[in-house]
Amino acid sequence: MSDGGGFAAGSPPPSAQARGPAFLRDLGPNVLVLGAVSLLTDIASEMIYPLLPLFLTTVLGAGPAALGAVEGLAESTAALVKLAAGRHSDRVRRRKPLIVVGYGLAAVARPLVAVATSAGLVAAIRFTDRVGKGLRGAPRDALITDSVPPSLRGRAFGLQRSLDHAGALVGPLVAAGLLAGFGLSLRWVFALAVVPGVLGVLLVVWRVREAGCVQQEEPDFARRGGGALGALGPLPHGPLRRYLMVLLLFTLGNSSDAFLLLRASDLGLPAAQLPLLWAFFHLVKTAGALPAGALSDRLDRRRLIIAGWAVYALVYLGFARATAAWHAWALFAAYGLYYALTEGAEKALLADLAPREARGTAFGWHAFSLGVGALPASLIFGALWQGAGPVAAFGLGAALAGASSLLLWRLVPAPRVAAGG
Repeated sequence: MSDGGGFAAGSPPPSAQARGPAFLRDLGPNVLVLGAVSLLTDIASEMIYPLLPLFLTTVLGAGPAALGAVEGLAESTAALVKLAAGRHSDRVRRRKPLIVVGYGLAAVARPLVAVATSAGLVAAIRFTDRVGKGLRGAPRDALITDSVPPSLRGRAFGLQRSLDHAGALVGPLVAAGLLAGFGLSLRWVFALAVVPGVLGVLLVVWRVREAGCVQQEEPDFARRGGGALGALGPLPHGPLRRYLMVLLLFTLGNSSDAFLLLRASDLGLPAAQLPLLWAFFHLVKTAGALPAGALSDRLDRRRLIIAGWAVYALVYLGFARATAAWHAWALFAAYGLYYALTEGAEKALLADLAPREARGTAFGWHAFSLGVGALPASLIFGALWQGAGPVAAFGLGAALAGASSLLLWRLVPAPRVAAGG
């Protein structure tokens, strides 16, 4: 069961946790274990992801528009599944089963890219992989929220994102070592990604515990009706709805990061350096995610998000005008800063705005708001690049980031969170 704040009564007492490192103090075992699982899962994922654009365009002969379709379909699929999964975890008052199934499905599906012979098969595999991500995403984020008091939400999500990015740092290095050091083909590297993925699943089964998610009554926004998608969970209202609408607008200009890797390749970066560039990018995210998340516990979270979106706009303008391979390294460093500033703060702000008894549903709607824009964002970006060039595509992303920043400040008030959460 949980106490009034929704975090686990079975977690170690603060006096026991205080003996650990200062940045881990009071976070509890669920946050630490789920962070470790994110580490392993992203090692598996990022052994494949930075090489996927190259695999699609050279081995399978697909173009930027096909890449946009594959990535947009994958992310939109994950969003729809997250919405249903988050709602289900609230209704049954259990998060762990969906987390286990989600990680397990992705661990099995992801390495099947090794045997793909067409862009269509890659799309089907990515679709399955993202279904797994969708099943685990909202319940995992809700479980993290259930497991800590409100004053530690930014730090908890910052730690989870930091370990996630650490895995994304290690994964490309492993891939580069297998390609350059052992002379393996892209397909063999993809196949070996099964190992860390399965280890992550075993860790969830062994160490993650329920934290007593609460659903004592229907949340206020449930009583107001859910509209056409009500079966998947009630549609939020008020500040939470406005926040999700702003995130959707930003997402329409936030296409797949695969395009940034493709742009780096266009700028002359050799194929063997693409995994290293991706690893460097995640090094920046790893270093920044935890301190930025913790900072959001002390400041207005909106300020960090807006600062991150401003960096994003500048990065996209930079990619539009870049002319040399070294520009890609500098821009990816700044792009990592954008992620560090926003990821933990965005989820912590959502947790602040969401009713305690409907956190899974709220995180599901958050994922849906991001994912429903992923497909059109990537399709539009790919079509603009192919038809008008990269300057037009990256310029649109920068413009939407600027508009979203203004709307976030004007439409979403800073939440007041009670000490009990």
